[in-house]
Amino acid sequence: MTESTTNNSVPKKLPPPSFVKLAMRNMVQKGKQSLFHFGLTAIGFLLFILLVAWVGRPTLPH
Repeated sequence: MTESTTNNSVPKKLPPPSFVKLAMRNMVQKGKQSLFHFGLTAIGFLLFILLVAWVGRPTLPH
């Protein structure tokens, strides 16, 4: 057996793509939907922060 035949019998395994690459590829394929969901998430986060600030506001005496 030569070295070239042993190299051909062992397939080279490529590492699976990272989650970031998969997420970016998915975002490119579904651009409008991804932007819509990002917008909803951003608005929801801002509303949550405002709610926490309103509930935790200090009470000042008159």
